[in-house]
Amino acid sequence: MARPSTPQDSGLTHRGPATPVVTVDGPSGVGKGLVTRWLAQRLPGWHRLDSGALYRILALAAHRRGIDLHDAGAVAALAPALDIRFAGMTEDDEAILVGGEDWTHDVRKESTGALASLIAAAPAVRAALLQRQKDFRRAPGLIADGRDMGTIVFPDAVLKIFMDASPEERALRRLKQLSEKGIKATLAPLCEEIRARDERDRNRAIAPLKPADDAEVVDTTGLSPQDVLSKVEALLQRHRLA
Repeated sequence: MARPSTPQDSGLTHRGPATPVVTVDGPSGVGKGLVTRWLAQRLPGWHRLDSGALYRILALAAHRRGIDLHDAGAVAALAPALDIRFAGMTEDDEAILVGGEDWTHDVRKESTGALASLIAAAPAVRAALLQRQKDFRRAPGLIADGRDMGTIVFPDAVLKIFMDASPEERALRRLKQLSEKGIKATLAPLCEEIRARDERDRNRAIAPLKPADDAEVVDTTGLSPQDVLSKVEALLQRHRLA
């Protein structure tokens, strides 16, 4: 298993532009987690960054400390000191460790996502987390999952993958996930929520959701997980990373 990613346990000589990065961007529900975990197995020793989780972690940390989430400066000030590690190669053994404690369950809660939405657009917060994201770049390489990894954070990545799927497909996947957790939901509202979020993300002034000019676009609509991974394997071969 790839060693958990953390900026604290590595010297500066192991970081920098010379270290290769593969970025996996796209909206929620397109299979980014599946691909990044698979890549971590396919590229032994490479580290992994779930950038979306960073916003959730920071929001949750601020909330637990009683910090007003509308105070962007106070929230941003927490970012440099948080010891964050991502571990696990599958969805079942995923672990998000903060200060050595397992925060996985709380970070993935819907309520934590709502907290993260309160801070995600603040320039001070984005600036603070931008540096934290860059700090995860360590030898032998990094696999970065997010929405602006290839456009803003790692524009020099050796391979940029942008994943997409229709709102209807993503709503069906979300409905299945909620059902498996025993949470009741209906398809139409989920689909409308996804469309609205896409509209916001693609038209926001700061780091809008879009593929980089040199990104490889993978549309996962109607594809099985194995079909998706076969497409990604072909990209690794094409970019001589296999």
